[in-house]
Amino acid sequence: MLYDAYEMQRSLLAGASTLANLGADWLNNPANPLSYSQMGPIMASALDVFAHASAHRGKPEFGLTEAVVEGEEIQVVEEVVLRKPFGQLKRFRRLREDGSEITGQPRLLLVAPMSGHYATLLRGTVERMLPGHDVYITDWRDAKLVPLSDGRFDLDDYVDYLIEFLEHIGPGAHMLAVCQPSVPAYAAAALMSADKHPCRPRTLTMMGGPIDTRMAPTEVNTVATQRPFEWFERNVIVTVPYLYPGAGRKVYPGFLQLAGFMAMNLGNHMVSHWGMFRHLVAGDGESADSTKGFYEEYRAVCDMTEEFYLQTIDVVFQRHALPKGEMMHRDRRVDPAAIGDIALLAIEGERDDISGIGQTKAALDISSGLDGKRKKYHLAKGVGHYGIFNGSKWRTRIAPIVEQWIAKHD
Repeated sequence: MLYDAYEMQRSLLAGASTLANLGADWLNNPANPLSYSQMGPIMASALDVFAHASAHRGKPEFGLTEAVVEGEEIQVVEEVVLRKPFGQLKRFRRLREDGSEITGQPRLLLVAPMSGHYATLLRGTVERMLPGHDVYITDWRDAKLVPLSDGRFDLDDYVDYLIEFLEHIGPGAHMLAVCQPSVPAYAAAALMSADKHPCRPRTLTMMGGPIDTRMAPTEVNTVATQRPFEWFERNVIVTVPYLYPGAGRKVYPGFLQLAGFMAMNLGNHMVSHWGMFRHLVAGDGESADSTKGFYEEYRAVCDMTEEFYLQTIDVVFQRHALPKGEMMHRDRRVDPAAIGDIALLAIEGERDDISGIGQTKAALDISSGLDGKRKKYHLAKGVGHYGIFNGSKWRTRIAPIVEQWIAKHD
């Protein structure tokens, strides 16, 4: 019923958004005398903000078509190199003017979060790493679009996917996990190290990840622990309605995740939209478009399978299985001490309100089999959660540290 109610609301808002857009265009039309009045631009700006806030958003595009490599402007082509039911491995090929491919640079697997947003949330991460790396990314699929006939997908499957993706890329690759996937990426590294797998990554960088959420718990951690596991089963899991390919699948819907994130920082979001309105009234379209661009991505959400969401709540947030040495991958224990030759880099943001200080650093502490030369920690001063992997601070202060770490161990 919850999903059906959401779909009804979405349909109503879609119509209202369209009408608001038409109204804004009419009020801004030079042929309309109201556009020259004092109230015309104000009313148009208000309608524009409402239209943008209420519009439905599908999966965004990466939109990366070019980059500069060693002073040469080259073409970037997205290519799906491996397809799986719940995600695909995407590569950003870099081609010179003569069609030849740039080779010889470190291969880097970016592991995007499966936390309600699409992999395009890491667009800025991809763009910054493209000039010096052969970049791959995990492009997770919206669970409501996966037919029931394609089976289940849980945290164990997530780890299996990462291992298979690394096998496809081949020996000598590097892996960078942003936020939520730090746990499965670390588990995959530990399992592959224990097996002396030839395709285990040379480095694993974890950024703002919940390795041990007992450290400096945030509001996100508190929400996951203040209620019993059964509460999540009963209250946040819904059935995909019949208008989607995944009809009948049990999911944690993206719209609930978005509502939670919006509620956490409601004041900031209201200030952002007020700022957008003021920019539009003042005719500063560039500043307004910047805010719109952020929310285009932020509001584009997807569903997670019931089993993945609930297993993550249980293993990561309630039982803290990985830092306790109790995490199981199928019938096998994930042993942090097994990591012996994968260089680990942990990066945290000083102002991160999703993964608190110390949660990612814990990955270095539990890796007892790794010598100090293969461990590095960086605390990014004045940086929030999204600033770790997007924006100017990521580009100028954090990315160079990642690049140096990869180069050192390539």
